[in-house]
Amino acid sequence: MKFPKRIRTYCPRCKTHTVHTVAVYKHGKRRTMAEGQRRYERKQEGYGSKRRPEQKRFAKVTKKVVLKITCTQCGYTRHILGIRLKKIELVEKAI
Repeated sequence: MKFPKRIRTYCPRCKTHTVHTVAVYKHGKRRTMAEGQRRYERKQEGYGSKRRPEQKRFAKVTKKVVLKITCTQCGYTRHILGIRLKKIELVEKAI
């Protein structure tokens, strides 16, 4: 799907419609010392026991892509939650 790099939408901080830049959200690296990660690794260790059963075949063929939009006036950033797409392409388009 082709999606514009700049969109005009509502900004809650400016309280008006402004131009926003669009980027694809990428999650950061997991913290190995976080409590949840330590708990997960502790449960995973052992002789062949897995925390959850391994999936034989995938139920879904697409991933949910989260778009990060940033207001060009005030710099406020927010997310457009999961659009299910195979591929996204950000294109330059007139507003």
